[in-house]
Amino acid sequence: MEQAYGAGKAGGTFDPITFFRQPQIILRIVSWIFSIVIFGCIANEGYVNRPDEVEEHCIFNRNQNACNYAVGMGSLAFLCCAAFMALDVYFPQISSVKDRKKAVLADIGVSAFWSFVWFVGFCFLANQWQVAKPQDNPLKEGGDAARAAITFAFFSIFTWGVLTFLALERLKKVSFEEEYNKLFTPHTSPPFV
Repeated sequence: MEQAYGAGKAGGTFDPITFFRQPQIILRIVSWIFSIVIFGCIANEGYVNRPDEVEEHCIFNRNQNACNYAVGMGSLAFLCCAAFMALDVYFPQISSVKDRKKAVLADIGVSAFWSFVWFVGFCFLANQWQVAKPQDNPLKEGGDAARAAITFAFFSIFTWGVLTFLALERLKKVSFEEEYNKLFTPHTSPPFV
């Protein structure tokens, strides 16, 4: 059975060493860790209160939306990284060039979306941290967690951006496979009648 150009390993065995050395896998793992740090920092230390209060408020200018955004987007990015890592494991098994192209286009769209989401998140969190009043947090609790969330949101812009670029490069290869298959399809001779 002939396979698509570039899909020669379809049906082959999984090599974890080769898999984890791929740049997109390394970046996905880094993005996955960044998302854990972001939502973990805010979920653990992102809510503080004054000594005379019982109810805790978001450390980012008492704006509940800032903490909700960081926790929500961090946990969704975590799940998204896990899903696309599973797709990366499965990708060599996909023998159809059209299905490969759909997977790569989904990767481009999702990676670009997350890069934008983290840009918005970085701007939002940094702004809310900048305008936060010191009297709202007199014991200075959670400041390191807030700064870590802002920092890793900033780094996530670039990791997801590079993932978008790598997916675009992968799209070029898959598009080449598609054109190659159109040009060099094996022609069978008509049956004798």
